[in-house]
Amino acid sequence: MAKPDKLLVIDEGTTSTRAIVFDRVFAQVSLAQQDVSLAYPEDGWVQQDGEEIWERTLAVCREAVEAAGGVSEIAAIGITNQRETTLVWERATGKPIAPAIVWQDRRTARVCEKLKADGHEPAVQKETGLLLDPYFSATKIGWILDSVDGARARAEAGELAFGTVESFLIWKLTGGRVHATDVTNASRTLLYRLGLGEDGGWSDAMAALFNVPASLLPEVKPNAADFGMSDESLLGAALPILSAAGDQQSALVGQGCLAPGMAKITYGTGAFLVANAGAERPNSQHRLLGTVGYELPGGGAMALEGSIFNAGTVVKWLRDDLGIVASAEDTESIASGLKGNGGVYIVPAFTGLGAPHWNADARGTISGITRATTAAHLVRAGLESAAYQTRDLLDAFAADGAEIRELRVDGGMVANDWLMQFLADICDRPVLRPDYREMTALGAAALAAMQLGWLDAKDWTERQVQGVRFTPRMAATERAALLKGWQDAMRKTLA
Repeated sequence: MAKPDKLLVIDEGTTSTRAIVFDRVFAQVSLAQQDVSLAYPEDGWVQQDGEEIWERTLAVCREAVEAAGGVSEIAAIGITNQRETTLVWERATGKPIAPAIVWQDRRTARVCEKLKADGHEPAVQKETGLLLDPYFSATKIGWILDSVDGARARAEAGELAFGTVESFLIWKLTGGRVHATDVTNASRTLLYRLGLGEDGGWSDAMAALFNVPASLLPEVKPNAADFGMSDESLLGAALPILSAAGDQQSALVGQGCLAPGMAKITYGTGAFLVANAGAERPNSQHRLLGTVGYELPGGGAMALEGSIFNAGTVVKWLRDDLGIVASAEDTESIASGLKGNGGVYIVPAFTGLGAPHWNADARGTISGITRATTAAHLVRAGLESAAYQTRDLLDAFAADGAEIRELRVDGGMVANDWLMQFLADICDRPVLRPDYREMTALGAAALAAMQLGWLDAKDWTERQVQGVRFTPRMAATERAALLKGWQDAMRKTLA
């Protein structure tokens, strides 16, 4: 009987959960996807139903496995996930005690401001590589424990478990036998001492600062590791879970950025620029984030990251809430049909601003509107905002000594040729768009293959990525004028 030679990857994102089956040469065999609901019960609050995430994830796994020829074809499972999103569940039942608080959520902004005012941010950044912001998991955990009756006492008694989404899925897949996370997701919690191998680990100082009981925390493993066996009843056979990684670090691996200085940016709900920083721990002076890039049994890399909170959400807002476009695909022809942006700028601070501004209270603005402004100008301004925010990040990276000379891109927005050319023009750098776009899932597959012994990290780094290259062609004077308009719009937003 032939040995199984395919990999099942769970790619659990903010707005959808997907299962993709890859063969041994990383060609996509099957894909299944379902949307996952987001709820906005108050201004700045973003939450999800953990049970819905699990049920829809299991459904797409079953569908993708069946389409790939059945569970006998699958050698292992890899997981990649939306990061920072926080769940607390009962160890006895596996049921969340509250809605999952999504990474975009800003409900703990006041807590973060108080900690900053009390002078804690320098120590937090030194220990974790992160800044004090509601984006990360620690204050979300505290909010759940303090808002659900009896939760803190139950946590102290060891009855509850915390996890980001991959940890919750591992718990569910293994029938509650494994409570584990991976080093990249752990490094996004504000509770992890930033480092590779023995230099990293849960921080007693941070757990005390954020009042998080140590009994809640999962075991931390490398990205390519044994995360346990799935329960046989779920997919028809017990399968080893051999990789887990936060979505942005998984895309870094998927893009083959395993050498220092290589970088990628993923345009999904938000946009995340991650640069391989090598073995040295990064120390940003310009409000970028130090994080773990990836960790393999044979070593790993640190990373420097800049986070944009709203990118794809802008297109979704234009389509679903304003009704200006019928589909995301329409934005390309609308934007390219204009001679210019008409002086209109959208700063999409729907849930505050991420790097390098880190302003939780900022809210979105539209500036430059005149009587000549049309719906098309708003569409173009929405797309342009992704490029301008990227340029802000690149400038901060350069100021930190991390000059990025080429942008490797992935995510849903990169299908838009007009946007990719505008991105290259505004950033004044070539943009490489791979032919295969699902880099987040591909990274998780590559990590699982490394754990299986199918793949060597060096070979993965040296493989040629096939794709389309966009080179800058905008005049320097036009670029400077557009960037000045953006900077003026950003000043108004921050004011």
